[in-house]
Amino acid sequence: MQSLSPPSPIKSLVRQRPPVIRGSPGKLLLQCIYRSDSVSFPNGVGSNRADWQSSCAILASKVVAQQQPANKSSSGGDVDGGADRVAAVNGHKTSVDLNLVPIEKTASNSNGNSSIKPHQPQKPLTITDLCPAPMHGSHLRVAYQGVPGAYSEAAAGKAYPNCEAIPCDQFEVAFQAVELWIADRAVLPVENSLGGSIHRNYDLLLRHRLHIVGEVQLPVHHCLLALPGVRKEYINRVISHPQALAQCELTLTKLGLQAAREAVDDTAGAAEYIAANNLRDTAAIASARAAELYGMQVLADGIQDDSSNVTRFVMLAREPIIPRTDRPFKTSIVFAHDKGTSVLFKVLSAFAFRNISLTKIESRPHRNRPIRLVDDGNVGTAKHFEYMFYIDFEASMAEIRAQNALAEVQEFTSFLRVLGSYPMDMTPWCPSRGDNDDEKIPF
Repeated sequence: MQSLSPPSPIKSLVRQRPPVIRGSPGKLLLQCIYRSDSVSFPNGVGSNRADWQSSCAILASKVVAQQQPANKSSSGGDVDGGADRVAAVNGHKTSVDLNLVPIEKTASNSNGNSSIKPHQPQKPLTITDLCPAPMHGSHLRVAYQGVPGAYSEAAAGKAYPNCEAIPCDQFEVAFQAVELWIADRAVLPVENSLGGSIHRNYDLLLRHRLHIVGEVQLPVHHCLLALPGVRKEYINRVISHPQALAQCELTLTKLGLQAAREAVDDTAGAAEYIAANNLRDTAAIASARAAELYGMQVLADGIQDDSSNVTRFVMLAREPIIPRTDRPFKTSIVFAHDKGTSVLFKVLSAFAFRNISLTKIESRPHRNRPIRLVDDGNVGTAKHFEYMFYIDFEASMAEIRAQNALAEVQEFTSFLRVLGSYPMDMTPWCPSRGDNDDEKIPF
């Protein structure tokens, strides 16, 4: 039988999926999310995504069973047709045995005519039945970079309350977890008010095919952590994420710490590393929740250089959301042009002409074509960087002005991709404080 839908690259969605065992907090071990053993089809139907999609379509369509005579045993045939039974779907025959419920015939009535007793109709299976889409919130599995106690975990909890947070050791692992259906969403940082953009995630947004479906802004409250009983005078090394070290540099100097700074993968991972190795000469910059999880004491609270320290996270999914106009939306795009940066003014004019506000513009060197050579017979050959431009603007793709702006941008660019059109984070924000109860975020 020919498949009714094109094969999907995710063939392991139904059966062949690696098991996942929750191990140490810093590692992500794969585990299948949806159990499919409760749904099976005979004759091998359902062994891959294309097969069970076809089966759903067959069961949902008008299937006409070509019934054989009621009793073929006298002629050497099977009573029910057995393996010779075929089904016609939209006029085409298929040899797949669907085990359709036969129409039961009752005894003859008083007039001598046999009556037909139809079987109770059953609801056809759909793709949703076989692979249900999780609802917002408690049923979602959300991937984040770091270990329990990281700020990304708090951002995942703010974006999707009561979700199951999945720690990943690297940013790219979080992207892959969503692409491989191990997680339903990913929440990853893209910029900080003090440290600037997280360039790694901008590069990964271009490399992977996930869509931005939302954003969340999280106030960051740093603490200086050490093992119980350790005093500040004994500290000769401070470890944390590079962004956290940069955000606390002035405060660490004011505290009189003559300690070396050392960068690690994430803030909570620094606290975990000190606790696991019993390092009494090392302190970590992390959250108060990390101190609680790993048995650390807080030597100093609120050590960020600026109390208005906030990190912006984006929520990623396999499918985009439908843009709307009943609430503020933001749209993120990335574009490039073969003729260098001269096109940037024209692109910005397309938004300015339609009164569309830009909230961010970021340039990254083109990875495949980093250098552009311009030959000039008088002065020689000039070398210029080629850039990819990332832009966020305040408009929904459901608005005509946004559609017209991108149509004009596409005329000037050689590459244009919409990363997502999603609701803006409109929750009240206040500076990070030790007694900040407005956000209700469990650090």
